[in-house]
Amino acid sequence: VQLQAYGGGLVQAGGSLRLSCVASGGTFSNYAMGWFRQAPGKEREFVSTMVSWSGSTAYADSVKGRFTVSRDNAKNTVYLQMNSLKPEDTAVYYCAARTSRVTVISRRAAEYAYWGQGTLVTVSS
Repeated sequence: VQLQAYGGGLVQAGGSLRLSCVASGGTFSNYAMGWFRQAPGKEREFVSTMVSWSGSTAYADSVKGRFTVSRDNAKNTVYLQMNSLKPEDTAVYYCAARTSRVTVISRRAAEYAYWGQGTLVTVSS
């Protein structure tokens, strides 16, 4: 499974961005997809996930109500719509795919076997 994330950039606080992650290889609809981020000098942290089949989602408390994850299985793509961005959202954002327990929510990076290269989001104040 190869993942390609894009859509990052520089945005002012209060603005919006939409990240996309395109998967190739395997059957995308069978994957649980996740978004994680890593700010400078900090550990990678969970942002959001959408499981396979049911489409259930979960969010980190810090982004709940501002970010929305979605997927288009026909396009092998998962999205992260980010609204009301804050400077503390500045980070490299990674998409990840999980091929086990795909109908269960997981916030643990260690459970995601495949990772994209990351896309940088910078929010200016």
